[in-house]
Amino acid sequence: MVSRADIAAAAIRISSHVRHTPLLRVAGAELGVAPPVVLKLELLQHTGSFKPRGAFNRLLADSLPAAGVIAASGGNHGAAVAYAARTLGVRAEIFVPTLTPPAKVARIASYDARVVQTGETYAEALLASRARQAETGALEVHAYDHADVLAGQGTVARELEHDAPDLTHVLVATGGGGLIGGM
Repeated sequence: MVSRADIAAAAIRISSHVRHTPLLRVAGAELGVAPPVVLKLELLQHTGSFKPRGAFNRLLADSLPAAGVIAASGGNHGAAVAYAARTLGVRAEIFVPTLTPPAKVARIASYDARVVQTGETYAEALLASRARQAETGALEVHAYDHADVLAGQGTVARELEHDAPDLTHVLVATGGGGLIGGM
């Protein structure tokens, strides 16, 4: 379980590498609901999602081996890890399923990562990345199954708490579970 202290430490660790994203307050009626809505604009984060928060925290919380970092991804996590690795001057290998859209593959590669397309599913790409990690000794940056990644993602909640202390309910998108796990 990730604690408030873990998230506070992550916020300090990543502060010079991620954006404190703004909020957009919308009248509920504009969205067909009664209460007003507050949106956290993580699309303005580096690489277009909340994912760099966890990627940077994972890379900065541990010693980085000469082999660099390795991750499996369907797209957004891979872009975030590649971006963080490039920013910190380390090598990144990102494994994606063969069905990953070319635009996502190109985006990951644009951050100077080596992209390996393998397997039809994320699970197969993850297995391949772990086999490669065992060969190279690279630091694995899992998309959602690591406390440092979760703590980094949890900085979204910390910012919400600071910027909108009046909130009583928060809706969190859930894919792999990294964002909600940190929240």
